[in-house]
Amino acid sequence: MAQASQARKARPLSPHLQIWRWGPAMAVSILHRATGSAASFAGLGLLLCWLGTLAAGPDAYALFSAQAGTWYGRIVLIGISWSVFNHAVSGVRHFLLDIGAGFEVKSNNFWSALCPVIGILLTAAFWACLLAR
Repeated sequence: MAQASQARKARPLSPHLQIWRWGPAMAVSILHRATGSAASFAGLGLLLCWLGTLAAGPDAYALFSAQAGTWYGRIVLIGISWSVFNHAVSGVRHFLLDIGAGFEVKSNNFWSALCPVIGILLTAAFWACLLAR
């Protein structure tokens, strides 16, 4: 019994988050998962509401359109679109890493830091095109 407890103490422990040094690649990888979940759940909820109001008739759709045009409706729509764009840009980064490109630390950190910026720029351009009409 004593040998079993000593063997258990001698086993290496798995590294915990406290010993890892956070970097852009780790943050963007976590953000990639979060934006994918947000785009899925919030986008699906919005899609189902939109389809439900379409099926319910013109009055329900007019109410949905009015709510989507308010300040809080636009925040939700902009948030979902940013989530989609950021997830897509980060997905391209992950794809390039999967094929073996960009593993150098400088390159990986550069593209990791640039992913959220590109996501914001794409969202701004998308909404500028929508609101310019």
